[in-house]
Amino acid sequence: MDKITSFTINHLELLPGVYVSRKDKADNAVITTFDIRMTRPNFEPVMNTAEVHTIEHLAATFLRNHSLWKERVLYFGPMGCRTGFYLLLSGDYESRDIVPLMKEMFAFIRDYQGEVPGACARDCGNYLDMNLPMANWLADRFLREVLDVIDDSRLIYLQLWMVLQEIPALCQCYRMRVYFCQCTPVFSGQTHDAVADS
Repeated sequence: MDKITSFTINHLELLPGVYVSRKDKADNAVITTFDIRMTRPNFEPVMNTAEVHTIEHLAATFLRNHSLWKERVLYFGPMGCRTGFYLLLSGDYESRDIVPLMKEMFAFIRDYQGEVPGACARDCGNYLDMNLPMANWLADRFLREVLDVIDDSRLIYLQLWMVLQEIPALCQCYRMRVYFCQCTPVFSGQTHDAVADS
């Protein structure tokens, strides 16, 4: 079977950030899946289930009540590896489009105090598995270390980012080659060999 898209990303080089994981078509709509990567895979400890669960409840509540985005939110939930979350939005978006939303959301989680929404037996299947102080701490760290200083290296997967970094050089090389071909006379084979050997 073919690898799914998320398994094609080199997790040994993946830094915390906000990435477009994939885009899918559903009838005439585009669904954008975002990789909200909070910890560095295979490099630092993963988040424990209690804080992941708390962030999920708080983030889902925030997103579903956001005046500008709530109608576009399809899903927010944790990755099985516990290094981050997936956010699915209806629409064709790039990572930079949601940075303000992510800053709002993680500030909400950082500052949240009191009873976690849905953290009771009636509303949740594992309501005792919550850790609000740790969720506050992780949200604060993600804001300070990633969102508040974010650049393209934390918005575009490394493989794609490296290709994009090469494009200006490739374009310059192409322009020089075109210029050289237009301005340089065509040598005969003998003359070319002589030039090459000199």
